[in-house]
Amino acid sequence: MLEEVERWLTRRSWSVSDRPLERVLAAKRGTTVSVVLPALNEEATVGDIVGVIRRELMTEAVPLVDELVVIDSGSTDRTAEVAAAAGARVVARDDILPRIPAVPGKGEVLWRSLMVTRGDVVCFVDADLRDFSADFVTGIVGPLLTDPDVDFVKAMYDRPLGDAPGQGGRVTELVARPLLNLHWPPLAGFVQPLGGEYAARRSLLERLPFPVGYGVELGLLVDALHTVGLDALAQVDVGVRKHRHQDGQALGRMAAAIYRTAQLRLSRGHLVRPRLTQFERGPAGFEPRTYAVDTEERPPMAEITEYAHRRVA
Repeated sequence: MLEEVERWLTRRSWSVSDRPLERVLAAKRGTTVSVVLPALNEEATVGDIVGVIRRELMTEAVPLVDELVVIDSGSTDRTAEVAAAAGARVVARDDILPRIPAVPGKGEVLWRSLMVTRGDVVCFVDADLRDFSADFVTGIVGPLLTDPDVDFVKAMYDRPLGDAPGQGGRVTELVARPLLNLHWPPLAGFVQPLGGEYAARRSLLERLPFPVGYGVELGLLVDALHTVGLDALAQVDVGVRKHRHQDGQALGRMAAAIYRTAQLRLSRGHLVRPRLTQFERGPAGFEPRTYAVDTEERPPMAEITEYAHRRVA
């Protein structure tokens, strides 16, 4: 490990207990905080997450979060209804920036969320978490409120796979961590580089391009490194993350998108045949299934005319 990374781990890796809620609230002052949940068919969990944030972080006694927004990216279940009933403002992905046709993908939703939120600090939380704790929010927002030199904070946690502790995050270990260690070694200290819980200053996020799909976490992390430097990045241990795991085929598609995101940042050149062929057993044996790999990125939000007009207004 680079000496730079060892120093960073000492200076910029914390536990949620290092910043008691009282200290975080005292440091908030006039800074506003938005929490965004990107959601697609998450009716089973989104309501509980919204409820915890409303009860524990959006009260007169604990006014940490100023707005809580669920961006529904085309759910066919009751995600929007459940989220609204629990107290979130629900916005449909396709209603945001209608001038620009939406494409499927988590990164697309996160990018568009900047248009419909106002917070100085934006906190992203995945909507499929089980046994959700408010620590996921206070942990990653805390450093941004108490330390003006920090611009981007990732959550770190244990990720059990079923009953096996620490066996989650398979794409992280097989794809993302090798890529980061080989090509961006200053980022080797991040425990969960692909984790969906992170917070950043709006002033940084609006300057970054957003890969539209699964590559968004790696893309934002790499681009934040190049934009503000390693010392402006941090991570906070928030305990254990329990969520719905995807099957091996879905993980393969995720891995391809992440590799493509890294490839683009390494070459900034033309990508050859951005598709992935996988195999499924059918009546006649193994049958190929070919999927397009996300190849589009959204420009920095600061370059979008509607966003610039909104800021002036």
